Amino acid sequence: MSDLLLRAGHVAAVLAAVLIAAYLGRRAARATRQPEVIGEILAGILVVPAVLAVGGASGLAGVLPAGVVSPLKVLGQIGLVLFLVGVAHELRHGQSGLGARAVGWVTAGSFVPALLAGLAMAAWVLLAAGPDVRGTAPAPALVLMVAVALSVTAVPVLARILEDRRMVDSPPGKLAMAAAVVTDSAAWLLLVVAVGLSGGVLVSLILLAIGVAVTVVGRILLRGKGPTAFAERFPKVSGLAVAALALLVAFQFEHWGLTAVFGAFVVGLAVPGGPWTAAVRPVMQVGRLLVPVFFVVAGMGLANAPRAAAPWAAILIATALAIAGKVGGGYLGTRLAGQDRRTAITVGVLMNTRGLTEIVVLQAGYSAGLLSVQLFLALVVMALVTTAMTGPLLSLIERRARKSAAVPPQPVPDLPGGRP
Repeated sequence: MSDLLLRAGHVAAVLAAVLIAAYLGRRAARATRQPEVIGEILAGILVVPAVLAVGGASGLAGVLPAGVVSPLKVLGQIGLVLFLVGVAHELRHGQSGLGARAVGWVTAGSFVPALLAGLAMAAWVLLAAGPDVRGTAPAPALVLMVAVALSVTAVPVLARILEDRRMVDSPPGKLAMAAAVVTDSAAWLLLVVAVGLSGGVLVSLILLAIGVAVTVVGRILLRGKGPTAFAERFPKVSGLAVAALALLVAFQFEHWGLTAVFGAFVVGLAVPGGPWTAAVRPVMQVGRLLVPVFFVVAGMGLANAPRAAAPWAAILIATALAIAGKVGGGYLGTRLAGQDRRTAITVGVLMNTRGLTEIVVLQAGYSAGLLSVQLFLALVVMALVTTAMTGPLLSLIERRARKSAAVPPQPVPDLPGGRP
């Protein structure tokens, strides 16, 4: 009993330290006008390297022994599942108020070129990268995984940026959010297919069918008068029920060979709107609180990467292709939708925001064995760089727009003979 209490106290102390580090990371991000998630991700990922730098391998083993790491992994998974239930629910019930044609062009522009950029990255990994970057994943699963990684836009981070900059109701904000909802939904589905390819196509298709059935049946049942009235009267109890169901379904799908992310999305998509939104919101908030633990677990994998083989080429190629696919593709799609250049470049910059969603996708691919440690590290750096670019680039666009508006039109000088 005493050993159990000591272990529980150790886990609680590490959890408190992680949450404090995440809080400090958010404060630092706000101070530098970056999305809070940037500071949170960096704080979580850098916890393990910081302990290694101070105490070495023996110090890390003392702070994070196996008996503490296992509960932390479970807590991180729980936080991730609960957070993604809220993300899926928001994706399902988000409204853009824009025409289908405009949203269609922006979505195609911000998704298809990014997907092609991912295919180009995968081709480089398969044909030119070393075995440390290539890993041992089956080629089809690896190609699809990398393509998904470069096509993601982080809806939660994007929503936070739009709110902070008061762009929620602006044309670029509406277009970017509507396109991000569609592209992220497609990316999550492709992620499940990629993970399924590594374990068998037939099994993956069967599990996808089961997930669709659970979503449809759950939605029909929860939309009934009785459940709706219960959710309206007892939102906290309903939230606990949603959380318990999400954890049960997520870990069951993971046991069957798919990622827990799929199970979380199944439940999030099954929950209706209306009164159920008030029940889902605290579930997402609790998950958001625990997500930094997930980053610490990811940081342990990064800390074990070979020091002499930093994948600089993979980092540069992934970052360049990611920017070209999202910023360039978003700009092209918005222009084809009939918008002006400023709106188009703003949408492209917003769609380049990856943040938390990208890290979740990468961790799922890494846990499934689709990404090597080196490729995982390269794509994590890409996600952080592209997300960190969003704020400064938006500020630059705003400054140039104000400067252009402040310059009066220059008079045309008269030519000899009185002709203008």
